[in-house]
Amino acid sequence: MKNIFSISILFFVINVSAQTTLSWNNAMDVATNTTSNLHPRIVLDRNNNPLVLWGHSTDAMFSRWNGTAFTTPVAVNPMSIPIFTASWAGPDIASHGDTVYVVFKESPEVTGKIYVVHSYNGGANFSTPVQVDFIADSVSRFPTVTVDDAGNPIIGFMKFNSTFGDSRWVVAKSTDFGNTFSTDVKASGFSGGEICDCCPGQLVSAGSTVAILYRDNLNNIRDTWSGISVDGANSFNSGINLDQNNWMLMSCPSTGPDGILIGDTLYSTFMSLGSGDDLIYWSKASISNSQCSGSTALTGMFTGLTQQNYPRMANYNNTAAIVWKQLVSGTSQLGIYFTENIHNGFPINYDTVATGNVNEVSNTDVAISNGKVHVVWQDNVSGTVKYRIGTYTVAGSIKVVSDNSLLTVFPNPAGDFINLNSEKIPGYFGYSILDVTGKEVMNAKLNSSDSPREINVSSLCDGVYLLQPFACYYLPAAIKFIINRSKPD
Repeated sequence: MKNIFSISILFFVINVSAQTTLSWNNAMDVATNTTSNLHPRIVLDRNNNPLVLWGHSTDAMFSRWNGTAFTTPVAVNPMSIPIFTASWAGPDIASHGDTVYVVFKESPEVTGKIYVVHSYNGGANFSTPVQVDFIADSVSRFPTVTVDDAGNPIIGFMKFNSTFGDSRWVVAKSTDFGNTFSTDVKASGFSGGEICDCCPGQLVSAGSTVAILYRDNLNNIRDTWSGISVDGANSFNSGINLDQNNWMLMSCPSTGPDGILIGDTLYSTFMSLGSGDDLIYWSKASISNSQCSGSTALTGMFTGLTQQNYPRMANYNNTAAIVWKQLVSGTSQLGIYFTENIHNGFPINYDTVATGNVNEVSNTDVAISNGKVHVVWQDNVSGTVKYRIGTYTVAGSIKVVSDNSLLTVFPNPAGDFINLNSEKIPGYFGYSILDVTGKEVMNAKLNSSDSPREINVSSLCDGVYLLQPFACYYLPAAIKFIINRSKPD
């Protein structure tokens, strides 16, 4: 029999300020300039430690935060498989707890293959490469990777015939944690055209929804599109124009989009010159309706601005950020927009993470954990990958009063699941889960009348949380529980 732990009931009142700001730590180098700095990408492990990937000559370099410093970089590709990497494109990384996947394109592109390596211990070591693109005499390039809810990798890449014709995006998936992959399925072509064949794309997923974001090419109209799958990347049966700027260009701009999925909404960001100015845009689209509400210039033109490019996007629940590089009055800047609720849009003013001479700040990336924003960028003066943390809190207070418990929660501390047990839980039971600042991080309902009730909390980080019942006036205002996973992915 499982032990049931009684825990205190917490009655609380929350007063929250609408203003949220980022407080930045000093920037640091991920590694010395001897390992270069091309096209950095960042994800987080189970404990929200940053994992950083970048390109160096013909290698995919990797370093992780060990609690006090970044580890000595290692190449995750063997010397026998030199990879393609550049400032504007290169290897990609995704994580699910301590499971990490890195994809890269072998060089030269015409004959090289796409490979993935995996780590099940947060990047402490990686597997030997596994080939993804079994495509006969076709050509592949620009791999991108995401992870499904079970921790399996889904990989997208460009595919061409042997003469670089019939350009399209395709997606292959694994059901055995990156050891084998399915036959790829086409995920683009919904405009009636082909794809912009020198622009990287980005794959994102949530639940059974998978989206591949890419720059399209319809008679040289270079709008950003997304192919949509609602069956876990088994098929892509619809597409959405996320851009609608009608950018006419006779050559490829070599810059791609990024995005995030929250519920039924796909948020995206991309660069376009459709207005006549190099500007970053963002948009939101409904997955169920396959419709985009239109794109909005992030900052629009302002005095001194001459160029914006290479946007990246990340979220933690509804908290979201967009980072990008821009040129203002002859200086390069790394800008960031941050919001604690993307459904309300972004604030009026952006923050500046870094500045430098005209060529100093280049490609960038961002990741978000509860209370922290992690940013990396390519610094062309020092020749290093730079890293900086911004912290945020929600102003407010929680008044706590203890009482006897009407609910029991077990186990406590919990891992990926908690169970609720009480004779007073009705057939319909709704709840919110709040972090210790009072911010809602999850809400759902349980319809079964079975007891105990199981709640999946695997998407939450280790820490202290409050479970708040609703539609149950006779139950407590909130219950405290702890997530502390001792077993890694």
